Amino acid sequence: MRQADVTRNTSETKIQIAINLDGTGKAELASGVPFLDHMLDQIARHGMIDLKVVATGDTHIDDHHTVEDVGITLGQAFAKAVGDKAGITRYGHSYVPLDETLSRVVVDFSGRPGLEFNVPFTRARVGDFDVDLSIEFFRGFVNHAGVTLHIDNLRGINAHHQIETVFKAFGRALRMALELDPRASGVVPSTKGSL
Repeated sequence: MRQADVTRNTSETKIQIAINLDGTGKAELASGVPFLDHMLDQIARHGMIDLKVVATGDTHIDDHHTVEDVGITLGQAFAKAVGDKAGITRYGHSYVPLDETLSRVVVDFSGRPGLEFNVPFTRARVGDFDVDLSIEFFRGFVNHAGVTLHIDNLRGINAHHQIETVFKAFGRALRMALELDPRASGVVPSTKGSL
């Protein structure tokens, strides 16, 4: 079973995440940051990943630590659930439109963390959410999942649409990359023999 439960407690946040990579897109989300919950729901639904997130953090200061630490803990959960990566497709990509906005996400479960984040946000906030926190979420994720991730917003006017297409495309790219390839059963998708 490709599942994981990870708890991460610091002086700033307390995070518990459970994932099932072979789920149905069910999400139970209580991060304490409503817009983040909305985005995590996109990952679960479009990635067909069952996801439970319970977090408390110092949101009386701001949302930075909670958003970043949820990304870190989610990355740890993915690394644990994927294991040695035998049989996975490894690479995934997706283009997702939402009205005037179009975003592309490409992921490689390479074992090497790397993030290219190119989203020219059209405003600084979506409601109470600081749009800059989205890069902190993804940076935390890639550093702890050990993936290479390229995120490009190709066009868009509405900042909410920009972020939402990124998270939807991320979920769909994860789904593709984590699919088990029946032609490569038990084989690690690398000429090196390990990832």
